[in-house]
Amino acid sequence: MHALFQVAAPQSPDDPDSAPDGVEPALRRIIHVDMDAFYASVEQRDDPALRGKPVAVGGTRERGVVAAASYEARKFGVRSAMASAAARRRCPDLLFVRPRFDVYRAVSHQIRAIFADYTELVEPLSLDEAYLDVTDMLEGFGSATRIAEIIRARIKAEVGLTASAGVSYNKFLAKLASDQNKPDGLCIITPRRGAAFVAALPVARFHGVGPATAERMRRLGIHTGADLRAHSPEFLAEHFGKAGAYYYNAARGIDHRQVRADRARKSIGSETTFERDRWTHDELVDGLMPAVDAILRHGLAKGISGRTLTLKLRYSDFRTVTRSRTMPMPLSGRETIVEVVLGLLAPLEPIELGVRLLGLTLSSLEGGDAEEGGAEPVQQLALSL
Repeated sequence: MHALFQVAAPQSPDDPDSAPDGVEPALRRIIHVDMDAFYASVEQRDDPALRGKPVAVGGTRERGVVAAASYEARKFGVRSAMASAAARRRCPDLLFVRPRFDVYRAVSHQIRAIFADYTELVEPLSLDEAYLDVTDMLEGFGSATRIAEIIRARIKAEVGLTASAGVSYNKFLAKLASDQNKPDGLCIITPRRGAAFVAALPVARFHGVGPATAERMRRLGIHTGADLRAHSPEFLAEHFGKAGAYYYNAARGIDHRQVRADRARKSIGSETTFERDRWTHDELVDGLMPAVDAILRHGLAKGISGRTLTLKLRYSDFRTVTRSRTMPMPLSGRETIVEVVLGLLAPLEPIELGVRLLGLTLSSLEGGDAEEGGAEPVQQLALSL
């Protein structure tokens, strides 16, 4: 498949002379590999009866969540993190398969073994995607693009799955590129085209810009990379805090982050700053539910569970408190997590000031790319559940 911004070899990302203004001259060669509908594709590979049919991996119960959807299911609008009931309404013929994380992890190890043949600098983001820095490994291959082509071919031949890849001079652009021609696609973003590629994209496509941030940007009149680039570092810092510097650089196709080999995830979490303060019990519980769902979604998608749940609450005067509970077994299921959340919230009620922010973090992680042992809990509370 042809990439929208794929350019001929003389202007490859391996050519330092093609660097635009503002990009460091010592350009890296970064590949981002992203497996196509990984969990669903593994299930279709292992069960011929599922091939060519709409498949969802995840909970089959009414309150279950879709962890992954095959491309046949995506044509009906079925997406990961969607409630199973909603997915069934969109696709009545949808076939649900329970997750097999042990299998997914084993396949992921096979794929990472292939990566290791080309570079030691591999930074897994989850079971199904990783950054590779091949800057110093080009001898014998000629270019990062050639290495990406070889890796994709080996994954298809040895693992029986397809992978999409993005090749560029930094992590930010490589990740954008890998999503450009899915499934089974390759996209190269050269240094000369990096800024133009970013300028044309909706900011919601930027890695690090979630739905809430995208909405805040929309209210500020920022819809595309070009809109973002029009604002000063001071403006972005005022509205987005420390992330403003990242957005300023990203809008220019600049990303100085290095590929960090074998980085392990210590926690997953989500928090929300409210437009107006929350006061009542029902308002607080409603405000925490998006964080509960985000933790479940990310944990399920990455094959991760955890034993420690931490509640973060920030009052209107910016005073912040945290409360944690560590369980003997990993937390699983929405009802269990909600029960722990309510137990953490109870000692803080009734509240004396309005609440401007609520968040949850799951740590002491197990499975997926979690670091063994996980993060230490902020505070232990002897609460009955």
